[in-house]
Amino acid sequence: MRMKDQVALVTGGGSGLGKAIVERFVKEGARVAILDRSPERIEEVVSAHQGAVVGVAGDVRSMDDNKNAVAECVKAFGKLDTLIGNAGVWDYNATLASADDDRISDAINELIGINLNGYILAAKAALPELYKSKGNAIFTVSNAGLYPGGGGVIYTAAKHGVIGMIKQMAHEWAPHIRVNGVAPGGIGGSNLAGLASLSQENNSFSDLPLDDLMKQILPLEKAFYADEYAGAYVFFADRNDNGPATGAVLNFDGGIGMRGFMSPNMGAELVEKFGAI
Repeated sequence: MRMKDQVALVTGGGSGLGKAIVERFVKEGARVAILDRSPERIEEVVSAHQGAVVGVAGDVRSMDDNKNAVAECVKAFGKLDTLIGNAGVWDYNATLASADDDRISDAINELIGINLNGYILAAKAALPELYKSKGNAIFTVSNAGLYPGGGGVIYTAAKHGVIGMIKQMAHEWAPHIRVNGVAPGGIGGSNLAGLASLSQENNSFSDLPLDDLMKQILPLEKAFYADEYAGAYVFFADRNDNGPATGAVLNFDGGIGMRGFMSPNMGAELVEKFGAI
């Protein structure tokens, strides 16, 4: 078991990729704390791993909630070795042209607040304990952090920002704490939430025909599921095999950059909206 005697904190650990990461870390011998906004999801994960998982309900946009999650983790398990910033929302490819003028600011604040600010706050809250343990931090990026077309302009901007954050944090925290990222592609069966500010809160990523879509887009011609991505986080957290890595982002998306997204001409939307010139 590669993570025996290690302790991790996973934000957004109650469902989707976060839940799969928790399950994989427990399988590898770790004990895990999760910060999630849903008490029901927390209870489900905690109950499935009696004694190995503790949960804290809260909002990753709150410094107090992040600090509380770290405190409860240390209270339960005595330390913190690995922070995994993972909580996120998606904009369902909302384009700038399609967004209403009176909603765009709220959408920016909501997505950036969760997907980028939430990571920074978690890192700030975890920093004292990670310094004590000479630990590491791992953040979920996305193929949208590397290429266009994996989200709308807000999501893509936020994920590019996460890569910049990882590099700067690795620079600031070396040699004491390693900081890395994992950039998954589309995750089959995910329940990734949309933006309430764009009335997307009832959208479900799992409703998308991802299996068929990924067969067309990916060189590997299949969709990948959350449990297939979780091992990458173990790789970066492993003290024995991954000491040299910091400031790195693992492009872990099925090779989408080797073929491209095959997106339509996005400029056609502008002609439709504003008319031909």
